[in-house]
Amino acid sequence: MMCQTGHSLVKAQMRAIRAPLGEKMSGHIFFKDRWYGFDDGMYAGTRPLVLLSATDDPSATLNLSPQSVSTPELHIALAEGENFALISDLLGRAVFPGAVELIAIDGLRVEYPDGFGLAVASNTTPVTVIRFEAETAEGVMRIQNELKRLILEARSHAILPY
Repeated sequence: MMCQTGHSLVKAQMRAIRAPLGEKMSGHIFFKDRWYGFDDGMYAGTRPLVLLSATDDPSATLNLSPQSVSTPELHIALAEGENFALISDLLGRAVFPGAVELIAIDGLRVEYPDGFGLAVASNTTPVTVIRFEAETAEGVMRIQNELKRLILEARSHAILPY
């Protein structure tokens, strides 16, 4: 289940739906399983090892995980407040051929059959955070180009980090 981004918002959503696990794309992982529901790096690193040790073939279990290509968080630096205006403009212009869903929970997330592109206004700095993920590097590049086209239509002066 997706919710708005933010430490307290993820924890609140976890409590509301009684989720044992929550995470942010930035790497924060929240556990309610054998823990208090807050993120802890040491626990996040060791808990999967405990779970894998309980399987007959840890390698086979890991190999069941989907493989994808993803970017780190990329930032588009803008003037103060312009990051929110950019997201609003993107939502107003959002036409993505081949997309299967547009999600506007906390910015713009464009879902494709093979991946997604995401643009979110940072609440703490004047940047728009973007991320991409797809089954292949070519898929990431295609999705990047689609979002790039839209961003530059809305803000021709924007300097994109890709």
